[in-house]
Amino acid sequence: MRKLIFGMNVTLDGYIAAIGDDIGWSGGDGPDSSPSAELFQWWSDQERASEMSLYGRKLWETMSSYWPTGDQQPNATLAEIEFARNWRDTPKVVFSSTIDKVAWNTRLVTGDAVAEITRLKAEDGGPMGIGGATLAGAAMRAGLIDEYALVTVPVLVGGGTPFFTALDSWVNLNLVETRTFPGGVVMTRYETRR
Repeated sequence: MRKLIFGMNVTLDGYIAAIGDDIGWSGGDGPDSSPSAELFQWWSDQERASEMSLYGRKLWETMSSYWPTGDQQPNATLAEIEFARNWRDTPKVVFSSTIDKVAWNTRLVTGDAVAEITRLKAEDGGPMGIGGATLAGAAMRAGLIDEYALVTVPVLVGGGTPFFTALDSWVNLNLVETRTFPGGVVMTRYETRR
């Protein structure tokens, strides 16, 4: 059975995007709000450890607008080149009823996301990452997420898209790891207690 991991950058007040889908705060610890090399490497390691990535429409559009050619950008660092190549090579599933085509080792699912994620989890294989508030929220409500990785950036945005969705019942978690990055950015990883 595959493990499903939901991880994203999040504001101190719990949002993955500010009002208007603004994620300009999300790096937070480097010049021009870009992530430090250390934090970028941590995210790259997470992506490399994942055998499959599951995306909602908005996150897919964000990722696919840059990473297919991220390794060809004139100022790309070695870490960014590695991330772009891994992103292209990793199997991806996009859940959307409004997108009509995808590329870069990606499959489109237009039907029941929870049913498909349940099917994918039941397969043999390594961990899957899930991203996008709506998609992850559906998986969260269905009890499908095994691990949460929050990279908390010390900024308050006052509203927007929350990391956590409204739930019907409590989800008990065990703290697995905490790590601090430059700029006061803190990663915490929790496993779902079953």
